[in-house]
Order: sequence, then C-alpha cells, then structure tokens
Amino acid sequence: MEIRYLKDFIVVAETRNFLEAASILYCSQATLSKHIQRLELDLGLTLFDRTTRRVTITKFGEMLLPYAREITEIYERFSDQVKDAKIDSQQTLTIGSIPALAQYNITDLLVALKKFNPQATINVIQSGSEELADLVRQKKCDLAFIRTYGEFNPDFNHLPYAVDELVAILPSSHPLAGQSSVQLYELRHENFVLIPENTMLHRLSKELCQASGFEPNVVFTDHRLENLMEMVVKGMGIALLMRKLAEYMANPKVSVLSLEPTVSTRVDLCYLKNTDLSPVAKAFVKITEDLRSPSHI
Repeated sequence: MEIRYLKDFIVVAETRNFLEAASILYCSQATLSKHIQRLELDLGLTLFDRTTRRVTITKFGEMLLPYAREITEIYERFSDQVKDAKIDSQQTLTIGSIPALAQYNITDLLVALKKFNPQATINVIQSGSEELADLVRQKKCDLAFIRTYGEFNPDFNHLPYAVDELVAILPSSHPLAGQSSVQLYELRHENFVLIPENTMLHRLSKELCQASGFEPNVVFTDHRLENLMEMVVKGMGIALLMRKLAEYMANPKVSVLSLEPTVSTRVDLCYLKNTDLSPVAKAFVKITEDLRSPSHI
C-alpha cells in the first residue's frame, strides 16, 4: 500500500467528487480512479459507493479515514525530519589535519569557511599523515591536510597548500649552534628527540639519517612540540622538525639550522578521486585555493 494512495483517498473522501479531487491533486480523473481501485484491492475493501452521481464513502472508508490522516501526517513529519537531516549533513564538514593548524594558517581557512557559510559545522580530526590518508579512504574525513614527500597518493586529488623545509634544532650552547646550516652526517653522534614513529616526519627523519650513513639514536618521542623543545633545551638530544613548526615554538635557548642539502615537504589538501564532494566541502576547497600563498602553488 503506497502512502500517496492514502493521500488521494483523503482528498476524495473530503470532496466526495473525483473530478474535483483530481484537480486538487493535479492528476487526471482516470489516474485518480486507478489509485483508489488499487488501494481498495490492497485492502480488500470497498471505500466509495460510486452508484450515485455524488460519491459516497462507505462504512469501511469512514473507518479508514482517521487512520489514513494519521499515517500520512506521520509520514510527512518523517519526511521533513529526513530532509532536515540531509541538509544538516550537507552543512557538516569533517576535516583531517596534521597537528599544525595554527602553524600553517589552516585555522584562517576554517574561519573563512564559517564566515562564508554560517550554518556550517566543522569537525577537525588531527593525526599523522598515514592515519589521515586511511580516514579519507574510509570516508571518515571529507578531506585532509596531509604532509607529502616524494610520490603523491594516486587515490587522492592533491591541492598543494604549503611548502616547508626540515631543520635541525640544537641547544644554543651546542658547538654547531652558531652555524646557519648543518649536514646530517655532522650529527651522527648525537641523540635525537623526534615526532612519534607512526608519523611521516619520523619516518622521513630516520630515512635521511640512514641515507647519510648512520642510524639515529632516538631517545625520546612526543607529539607535543613544546615537549620536544624542552628536551632540546635540557640537552636530551637534537630535534628534527619542519621550519614553520620550529619558528612557531620560537625559543631563545635553541638554534634552528637549515639542513644541507635542503629537504622540503608539502602540505596538500587531499580528497578522494571520483567522489562527489558536498557543497560545503567544495566551498572549502575553493577557499583554500583562493587564500593559499602564491609561493605555495
């Protein structure tokens, strides 16, 4: 039994006239008659007496009418709730990001989106690049700011957003602190404090040290940049971080040295290929394109 047949039944019952009901329902009288016949067939009941010039509702029709009104009213309320839920879901954006929202001015993009679309709800998930890629593939994130080095992920559309270079952070008392740059090989006898193992930056740091001919002695790992900086200040070891992260945590007790040769990474806004983005996600991509620095392109 279709809900629309119940709606047709209600209009016929209220007008007691198939022609007038058809006009109200914007359909032909023949179509309306077929709908009522189908409803009667489904119920195994005669709902209208058509033997007179004016349609008369039967006792079974009278019994059905209050239930038909209740059923259609409940269905309309349900439809409205589904419609509202769809609108809300289209206005919700889940963004993944490496833990550097402020350092790369990603917060500015979020503010710009909220100004453009005040109804938008923004959820942010911060994690390492590998985990973020998995979240995007699983569609737990609409898109994500992922750090890339070397080959790009073929599953994603990549919108270049920022470029950064890897630097060494030494205590200001270190013998090499007065230099502007350093080769990793010069640090082969040092202890290292790094971002944790499940991150692209940790893996990159180890690979670069290995390519320079030594295995880094990692004595401490932590996601929190302030803790890494504090360990450097206290002489626990040398940190390898991206320059923007180091400069954001500026500390007069440490020295930031460029690496020779320069090692650059990119932060890209990534989202799945062959997937339709929601309107709010498309708006965020456009905002990112417009507000990123020309030097990042």
